[in-house]
Amino acid sequence: MTESRSGRSAVPYVPEYGGASLSDLPGSVLAALGAGAENTLRLDPAERVCLFLVDGLGADLLRVHPDAAPFLSGQLGRTLTAGFPSSTPTSLATLGTGSPPGEHGMVGILMAVPGEGRLFNCLRWTAPGHAVDPDWWQPAETVYQRLAAAGVDPVYVAPGAFRGTGLTRAVYRGVRHVAAESVDDRVEGVREALCGRSFVTVYYGGVDAAGHETGWGSTQWLEELAVVDRMAQRIAESLPRGSVMYVTADHGMINAVEKVDVDLRPELREGVALLGGEARVRHLYTAEGAAPAVLETWAEALRGRAWVVSREEAVDSGWFGPAVRREWLGRIGDVVAVPYDDSAIVASQAEPVEAAMIGYHGSLTAAEQNVPLLEVSAR
Repeated sequence: MTESRSGRSAVPYVPEYGGASLSDLPGSVLAALGAGAENTLRLDPAERVCLFLVDGLGADLLRVHPDAAPFLSGQLGRTLTAGFPSSTPTSLATLGTGSPPGEHGMVGILMAVPGEGRLFNCLRWTAPGHAVDPDWWQPAETVYQRLAAAGVDPVYVAPGAFRGTGLTRAVYRGVRHVAAESVDDRVEGVREALCGRSFVTVYYGGVDAAGHETGWGSTQWLEELAVVDRMAQRIAESLPRGSVMYVTADHGMINAVEKVDVDLRPELREGVALLGGEARVRHLYTAEGAAPAVLETWAEALRGRAWVVSREEAVDSGWFGPAVRREWLGRIGDVVAVPYDDSAIVASQAEPVEAAMIGYHGSLTAAEQNVPLLEVSAR
């Protein structure tokens, strides 16, 4: 246990892997569709399932603004934990494989390619040097491949720009991608896809984008929340008999008040060969023999602002799941720095766009971890 700058105790909000986390949802959906797997969440049987994935819609944030989302607020039910880091590519891989991050290996946004001395951005799927093969980086069979083998049509309704990207190939292998740009297109795409035995994922990213730019709770964020609310209601009203819609998210969000800029703190760069992760969870890949000194320096500099631990402590504490596969260990920083409260660790020169944001996520706080699991059935 550590103490925050406010004087309150700060304890990592470790995801409920195996009980109530995003990693438990895919298997439960498989079971509900009669395609095997363990129904950990005890979902009711269904002929068709729609998963409405709202990027950045934290459960705690939704509860603060019921007036902006009356339909969704009226369906409030269970809460799941996202997983660590509470970030989009990690959660998409979790939903795509039904496994915790320690199993699927997508343990951050900006990760080291072990043994190669370079960083890989798995959100944009870019890295200096040769390309990273999605099938190599995330080799596990996806839930969508398992559904197709069981006779269920797996469909992904999302912008056409997502088709064929590295991230899509890594986490959505096996889906039938229906390109849909507008809200109307997505509602119609879901309606058409739910015509047979199917599992349809529909994605909306406006809430997350508004939160990053203007902060959650801002006018722009509330407008996007209202769009999502109406979209969910329209999908619910179009559900054919024997269908169920689940609404969830990949993570929540916090608004940063204080930013620690690594590019203006030379002592925080000393001994760090590669600075990975993101503003709310930093992977520090250290020079040979420098890990103990880096850990000590960062822990002192971020006292009251962040949990700073070794790779071994992060793994042993279950942050990435019950276990981490040996081949993925090198993707985790030698030192892991995870801000809490309203702090963010930015790099204004290396990452100017990210450093200018207001809303962030990735950490082990309730606001970032808690995501809704809302259910609307047409029985």
